[in-house]
Amino acid sequence: MDVKTAAALRRLRIISIAEAISFLALLLLGTVLSRVSSINLVMPLGMIHGVLFIAYLVLLADVWNKAKWPMSRVWLFLLWSVLPTGGFFGDRMIRREESAGLIAARARKEGVVNA
Repeated sequence: MDVKTAAALRRLRIISIAEAISFLALLLLGTVLSRVSSINLVMPLGMIHGVLFIAYLVLLADVWNKAKWPMSRVWLFLLWSVLPTGGFFGDRMIRREESAGLIAARARKEGVVNA
């Protein structure tokens, strides 16, 4: 895995977690507080989540381009982006892919694998 691909994956991981947290905050804090009190956080939390969601889509397209992901994986990440805790699953999958890439890079560097 080259440096640009690893950086793109890392950025997608970070935005995936941020987007998942903002979605949960919007659902839990925004809707619950607006129902039980006079505090209305739906608009600011919705705007934050919307910006993070758009950034997520842009970074997902960047990873798709750099990592040459199959379309099925991109659709899986798009599905996870609309589920409240889906971003955490995406983070976990990317972390596994990064660690596998690092292991393979070390093996190539040490001459264990000729790839």
